[in-house]
Amino acid sequence: MTGRDLRHRVEYVFLRIVAGMCRVLPEGLADRAGAALGWVVARVGRPRWAVVRDHLRRAFPEADERWRSDIGRRCYAHLGAEAVAVFRLAGTGRREVRERTRVTGLELVEGAVREGRGVILLSAHLGNWEVGGAALVARGFPIDVVVARQRNELFDRYLTRSRERLGFGIIPRSEGRRGVLAALKAGRLAGILGDQDARRAGVFVDFFGHPASTARGPAVLALRSGALVVTLFAVRLPGWRPRYHVYLQALDDEAVKRGTGGGRGGRAARVAAMTQAFTTRIEEYVRRYPDQYFWLHKRWKTPPPQAREGGAAGPAGPPA
Repeated sequence: MTGRDLRHRVEYVFLRIVAGMCRVLPEGLADRAGAALGWVVARVGRPRWAVVRDHLRRAFPEADERWRSDIGRRCYAHLGAEAVAVFRLAGTGRREVRERTRVTGLELVEGAVREGRGVILLSAHLGNWEVGGAALVARGFPIDVVVARQRNELFDRYLTRSRERLGFGIIPRSEGRRGVLAALKAGRLAGILGDQDARRAGVFVDFFGHPASTARGPAVLALRSGALVVTLFAVRLPGWRPRYHVYLQALDDEAVKRGTGGGRGGRAARVAAMTQAFTTRIEEYVRRYPDQYFWLHKRWKTPPPQAREGGAAGPAGPPA
């Protein structure tokens, strides 16, 4: 057994212990414990704190440092609470998921399904994206989600089982294009997270005033399949017990047309315009719920081409 294998086993055992405690404790206590642990991590361990602070400065340059620090710590607390929520919900039934979620815009999905049109659900690392998808599964809509494989294989299998218990079908990211098209053809909804750095393969769009490399895949697949693109954000509501408002909105066709010069642009222009429209939608929600966004991800890690070539200055990547 290698050192990495041993570390992965220890991590997995710790995960199972925490997950078991989350299910045994009363819900309110488990939720507060998760949030408290996240808050302590933000104060003591502070993993990627430099990244969080850098991103908040970029996104909210007009805010004072005290406000940004508070939002950063609340981000960690939110992650702790939502981890507990996922642990608990993975073992519950659809009725309980429905009771914990309120959905706005469900008629968009219902109408597309009646018409036999595919639906791509585009979400982001905001609120609780797992619960957002589960809310639709619990209301009778089959969803296949594109997921990245975790380095810890034990954790990866555990996470896959948890998602399957919530009712999701799993599409490995390495098979994303084929899997999404197959899901749409089979009458299933396809769920994709579209707010991660896509390195040099991405298209650069504006996010909080800075160019951010963003995956082309969702837009390419939507154009190829003719599927309706619906954004999904599951926002945590105030209160002692975890409750969520799930917002479903169709991507703005007019915004896409404006981005292509009235619809006259070619395929690359349409992909870029659709990606920008989705990214703008994310920014709108992040501005409304900044403490519920995953600021730990290096969203601006990849500099735009002109910055790499030594031309016009672009934002430097956050600390490694």
